[in-house]
Amino acid sequence: MCRKLTCLVSFVLALAPGSAARAADVTWTDVVGDHLWNTARNWDTGAVPTAADTAKIRTVPGPNVPNPDAVASLIHVGAGGSTAELTVNGGTLTIIDRLVVAQGQGSVGTVNMIRGTVTIGGRYSVGRYGSGTLNLTGGTIVVETVLQMPEMDTGAAHANLAGGVLSAGSLEMRAAGGVGTMNVGAGTLILDGNVLSRVQGYIDKGWIAAYEGDGTLRLDYDVTNPGRTTVKAIHLLNPNPADGAPVPVSISQLQWTLPEPNRPGGVVTCDVYFGANPDVETNPKIVVRRTVESAPVTLAPATVYYWALDVYDSSISDTEPFLLSPVFTFNTMNQAPTVKAGADVVTWLPGGPRAGKLDATVTDDGALIPYTVKWTVLSEPSAAAAVFQTATIEDTTVTLSAAGRYVLQLEASDGEYTGSDTVVINVYDDPCQAARSVPGYQPLVGDLNGDCRVDGADLALLQANWLKDNSLSEDWFLLP
Repeated sequence: MCRKLTCLVSFVLALAPGSAARAADVTWTDVVGDHLWNTARNWDTGAVPTAADTAKIRTVPGPNVPNPDAVASLIHVGAGGSTAELTVNGGTLTIIDRLVVAQGQGSVGTVNMIRGTVTIGGRYSVGRYGSGTLNLTGGTIVVETVLQMPEMDTGAAHANLAGGVLSAGSLEMRAAGGVGTMNVGAGTLILDGNVLSRVQGYIDKGWIAAYEGDGTLRLDYDVTNPGRTTVKAIHLLNPNPADGAPVPVSISQLQWTLPEPNRPGGVVTCDVYFGANPDVETNPKIVVRRTVESAPVTLAPATVYYWALDVYDSSISDTEPFLLSPVFTFNTMNQAPTVKAGADVVTWLPGGPRAGKLDATVTDDGALIPYTVKWTVLSEPSAAAAVFQTATIEDTTVTLSAAGRYVLQLEASDGEYTGSDTVVINVYDDPCQAARSVPGYQPLVGDLNGDCRVDGADLALLQANWLKDNSLSEDWFLLP
């Protein structure tokens, strides 16, 4: 079994036999002027980079990746004192080795992640010797090893997580010196393992902030993402729907929390802009200078909404807002149903088949048709050992006729997307076998025959061995 990235690399290289012989430095020229990564003439070799090539980007605008299957071994964004940028807007980009931003002193490099997926097999250096910036507004960046901010003592790095997901094996901020900052807005940072204390240390030093200091950071380990540390931000206005969230079209109001006035006797009011225009102040004002913390809205399906607040405090100024919120977003795009097939089960056969009710939960946004569900058997100890009473309802009954391990899957489809989850049921021949399989099982004191109870059979064993002694006598000695 191989790691996902290793398998992917092997697959890419297999599609390009002889790529090692063609390995080259491929420099972005944008000679065609369409700014597209997959336009071969936009590269100085006349060919799009392969999985063995180093792609060098030294201009603005740099390449845009709106399509799948872009690949390179190594990417430099900004080198030799140049200013450069790379934009991913809906495509997929696989970097076999490293992504290095601002390779040399005096270089300036920017990565704009809007939509799509970037997978980096090695390190992501946001600012090596020069100044590097990551603007993440959507999509997902996966760094298999370490995210460096910056890499060297002359480097400067800034990451703005306004949306999307940034996932990394680990995070190093200012490890060799330099300047590194991260602003978390609607985006999410996910790191391998329990690194709560390290991340909290970065926060305490002011290197990681929420909404440029107008929010709070929430950290958890092994809760949001099993085995991983998750960092999210909440703005002090506590917007609801949450910034960047997908929501059902049935949402009927916006909510927020106004701060207390700066001085006693002050009155805090707000203006609220709301609509589908990213230039938020061109949207209508649905609240004008009122002391309220909610407003009714009507949503349309498949729409991205933008809203913002201007907050006034009469104890400071009657004419100028003292707080301008960032632009909050949410969307009513259709999302796959969320499926929880239920907790894993340990049971036994009571002298015949065992029937039990499955306890599943499906949550859907209702954007499309009502969802449908289907139970299937992924594995079972023998053919037809598991039989569903009705496979098309969530909380159905299943009958199990053989001891062994069962994996049952529940799928829910809304007509466009499908979500799924599995439940594992381990069936034993008797309740004692089932009990002994549970982690942390402790046998009863006096259960000499291991049948999970203390009874006459154990007493008979005790009596049969009463006063027997199998310890060593004084005539024996132990060899060293």
